[in-house]
Amino acid sequence: MRRLFLSLAALLTAGCHSAGPRALAPARPDARDALLTRVSALPPVGADSSLILLHVGTPAEYAVGHLPGARLVSVAQLSVNDTVRKLSIQMPGADTLRARLATLGIGDASRVVVYVGKDALYPATRILFTLFYAGLGNRATLLDGGQGAWVAAGRTLSTTTPPAPQGQLAPLALHSFVVDAEYVQSQIDRAGVSIVDARDVEFYTGARRGGSAQAPQRAGHVPSARSVPWTQLYDAELRLKPREELARIFASAGVGANDVIIGYCHTGQQATAMLFAARSLGHTVLLYDGSYQDWSARTDLPVEMGRR
Repeated sequence: MRRLFLSLAALLTAGCHSAGPRALAPARPDARDALLTRVSALPPVGADSSLILLHVGTPAEYAVGHLPGARLVSVAQLSVNDTVRKLSIQMPGADTLRARLATLGIGDASRVVVYVGKDALYPATRILFTLFYAGLGNRATLLDGGQGAWVAAGRTLSTTTPPAPQGQLAPLALHSFVVDAEYVQSQIDRAGVSIVDARDVEFYTGARRGGSAQAPQRAGHVPSARSVPWTQLYDAELRLKPREELARIFASAGVGANDVIIGYCHTGQQATAMLFAARSLGHTVLLYDGSYQDWSARTDLPVEMGRR
């Protein structure tokens, strides 16, 4: 127990920023219920002026049909690229993020529900984690099952683009649960901490390289990392799997029931889908935003191949 306490203390006081990252603790009172909204819990259209629905998908898909009143959003709108380190999809600074959230109509009194329009779940969880990063974690949730669940419940879709008045948003108090490569390296094989790779198994083992043909990444994974592909954690309807099944998946990967989880993937998107599931189980989480695109580029850092 003392070793676990020391690990958690180190996790909360060390990191890439001078003040250190602040691990994202489980939502309360019930971790799962605090993170998810179900279609049955949504108020009638127009009944709650504080409700902001964010549709994550393509413009063409949005035009065909979306939840009434929903506003289209993309990961590109709520992220920046690091041109120095050549990293894509990084968390914006406080002022930039505040301005971009306000253009979506998000204000100090807003309650935000993010949902996936069609197939790609992890951009929706990435945007949700960006809202957590912005300090809006107590009033931002994911619609379980996304638009598919809305349609399955017999609800109608809209093709109307609603007006998005500028939100009145106070300066953000960022919850910086993001860590860098140096921090991740310091946590390798640390008791009470699991570094978790959310990519498909073939990337984790090194059977397949990530990156592009022009800039292939090194094969393998961060040393000591466990493999929990995000695709294992949701069903075919993009609903989060039952708690017992999620717990079994993480345990079979070697993740301790009380471990703090540091998640990474290719570019920091798929990891958020895995961390969302982990947080629903009560895990405290951190995001390696640079992910394997950053780790691979740092050729002084080691990689492992195969399974643990």
